Amino acid sequence: MTTAGTVHRQLPFAVRFEWGLDGARAIASGADLAVVVDVLSFTTCVSVAVDRGAMVFPYPWMDAGAEEFAAHQGAQLAGPRGGGGLNLSPSSLRRARTLSRVVLPSPNGSALAYELARDVPLIAAVSLRNAAATADWVAAELSPDAVVAVIAAGERWPGGSLRPAVEDQIGAGAFIAGLAAAGRGGFTPEDGREGFSPEAEAAMAVFNAAEPRLREALQGCSSGRELIGAGYADDVEIAAELDAGLAVALLRDGAFRRP
Repeated sequence: MTTAGTVHRQLPFAVRFEWGLDGARAIASGADLAVVVDVLSFTTCVSVAVDRGAMVFPYPWMDAGAEEFAAHQGAQLAGPRGGGGLNLSPSSLRRARTLSRVVLPSPNGSALAYELARDVPLIAAVSLRNAAATADWVAAELSPDAVVAVIAAGERWPGGSLRPAVEDQIGAGAFIAGLAAAGRGGFTPEDGREGFSPEAEAAMAVFNAAEPRLREALQGCSSGRELIGAGYADDVEIAAELDAGLAVALLRDGAFRRP
């Protein structure tokens, strides 16, 4: 008999989509690649930094452990927004005079990547900036029957529960659309696996609907309005730079870097 847990793993499909850490644990087991999407703003920060040749070390929280972790890695520790210097803001990473090794704590995308690294052999950080570049890399470098688990990080409600964030669904959909454009996601007769799960197809449909007015969608969504209201409109503008980033960001030896 099929259990609910097995159903939620989206096992018949090569390209899967889910939300948050629980969703990642469901669909990433046995995956060849996990794709973490946190558009506002962790994976956009990673894209900006890796474009500049830097390495980004994910870490779950800004706490005393983060300082020790950064010292161990010989890296700068990025602080929370509003603290000055490097922080969880793409514009701060773009403005930095020098950028080499950065620890970037975040309770959403960064925490997700940090946890998944224990179980998944390969992890990519994807934003709207590098969605197409990453999809092209997957099509060129991974086998046709590779299983790709796409995870939208989402945000948090005040009580700590997951808040699905539409900007992450849009970003995930951009990557999945890139796979479709590259000819991935079709039926693989070797193992009988189908292509895109319905969840992945739904994310792609959300991106296709948003793409003609992408900047307006990011500015008008709850997360975008929150950032703009706090004085970080530039971060939303950078996040909306569709396909402007050419660097693929893969997690290797604890840090996101170019392949």
